[in-house]
Amino acid sequence: MDITRNYFEFLGLPVGFDIDQAELSSRYRELQKQLHPDRHSHQSDREQRLAVQYTAYLNEALSTLKSPLRRAQYLLSLQGIDTLHDSRVQLDPMFLMEQMELREQVAEAPECSDPEAELERLTALVEDELRSLESGFARAWEAQSLEQAELQVRKMQFMSKLQTEVAALEDRLFED
Repeated sequence: MDITRNYFEFLGLPVGFDIDQAELSSRYRELQKQLHPDRHSHQSDREQRLAVQYTAYLNEALSTLKSPLRRAQYLLSLQGIDTLHDSRVQLDPMFLMEQMELREQVAEAPECSDPEAELERLTALVEDELRSLESGFARAWEAQSLEQAELQVRKMQFMSKLQTEVAALEDRLFED
């Protein structure tokens, strides 16, 4: 095992945005069986520590590659592009205005005559937009248009945050 390899190599998967989730899960389970610290309890302290490190790396790899946003961010990081900090790309002012309008709709959802229906509408809208952005990222990645890929990730980050906000509001409104 070599935790200096990228997550795709570590799991034996091709480097790319479109990955087979079933294959990812299968590879994870295979490696988890091999690497689990309990299997190494009879070995030296060094071997046990390595098993813990490998398992932690494997778990991080799985969580990163399962999430389309985190997978896209990771792919760009492999190209030296950090999407978590300073941006090299400028977001379209229309997109930013749409984000403000969507956030206003989320904030106003509890006051709607049917808040549950409004949150369902917003959830569907955000999920559709995320799917569209993921497709846009996949096309940009395949074309090796890294600036366009980064732009799609930046937009995905906004929509993912909005998705989290809608889900949190839904949880608060309908707790019981």
